[in-house]
Amino acid sequence: MTAPTIWTIGYEQATLDAVIGTLKAAGVDVLADVRALPLSRRPGFSKTALAGALAQAGIQYVHFKALGTPADGRAAARAHDHAALERIYAGQLELPEAMAAGAHLHALATEKRVALLCYERAAHECHRTLLREAMLPEFAAVDLVPDVV
Repeated sequence: MTAPTIWTIGYEQATLDAVIGTLKAAGVDVLADVRALPLSRRPGFSKTALAGALAQAGIQYVHFKALGTPADGRAAARAHDHAALERIYAGQLELPEAMAAGAHLHALATEKRVALLCYERAAHECHRTLLREAMLPEFAAVDLVPDVV
């Protein structure tokens, strides 16, 4: 039996068109936004605009706020302190709302082709890899990298 697959994508240095094109090329059905705060200074990547653009492209948008990184974890990521990010995010994933969101994500990813979205271009620097390892351990990972501006 083949392991299920989960895709991940970061939008750092990419345009909305590049991200959507990359998702479509991979055959992704659902974009799981795993940012605690689905806001962005990058045009098109705030929640409402992103959901609308994805809908036009035939991709479902689901926001998983509880699976986002808390403020202190985002600060650790900006400081490139991956050990602190891991520790802080592990605590986040123990919260009941994160466990429920993780179960929902797992069920969705079992049924559809789901990509986890966050900001960081490199998946190994982002909490989306920690999330995948903790809550989707049996899933094979495909880290998508959209073209840069």
